[in-house]
Amino acid sequence: MAAEATLGEGVPVETGERLELTAEERERIRLAVYAAEQHTNAEIVPMIVSRSGLYRDAQHRSGLLLSLAVLTLMLTTERFWLPWGWHGSNAVWLVSATILAYGAGAWLGTLAPCIRFLTPTDRLQHKVRLRAERAFTKHAVSQTRERTGVLILVSLLERQIYVLADQSIAQRVPSEGWSSVVEAAVSRLTRGDLVGGLCQGIQVCGTLLAEVSPGRSGDNPDELSNELVIES
Repeated sequence: MAAEATLGEGVPVETGERLELTAEERERIRLAVYAAEQHTNAEIVPMIVSRSGLYRDAQHRSGLLLSLAVLTLMLTTERFWLPWGWHGSNAVWLVSATILAYGAGAWLGTLAPCIRFLTPTDRLQHKVRLRAERAFTKHAVSQTRERTGVLILVSLLERQIYVLADQSIAQRVPSEGWSSVVEAAVSRLTRGDLVGGLCQGIQVCGTLLAEVSPGRSGDNPDELSNELVIES
């Protein structure tokens, strides 16, 4: 069971290849996880990734669009740059300009705004979902004693937040419950407060989990680390 949301293009959230948080910010998230798990036997794993896919197709699309635009511009304005008429040697300039435009466009296609503009939303969502599923296995979220792990993943380039719960928890929580976790985080993320948004999502998640999977006195081990997971 999962929930996800897309953050608007205007959201001032860092989308670089690397994300660096201060020790104080990491500790704030760790304490939020610790507090959220006090009344539930579930385990919450917060994770931030800079991107969930490479999107090489966006580079090709951007390169093709720019090269076609340059080629069209040069052909429709040849009377300005070829005042003495067409000569065979001019083809070299035409081809060279087209190739350079493709290279410049391919470079532009590596930038986050360009990737989001040229990549369909459903493909972005698919990549984030795959990244969350891989992380779920990689970081042993599925290895808790009662299958009560929950991953909260924020993917910056795609401006997506994804909540993925193990089967035991997923069966007890309706989709509206996970959506409330996403909405709580988004309310702060849209204001550029990445750490605050993640902490608020963790808090709401903890309240939800305490209702459906309460902790047992004397039998509530901390099975997974409370530390924030950061990957490129």
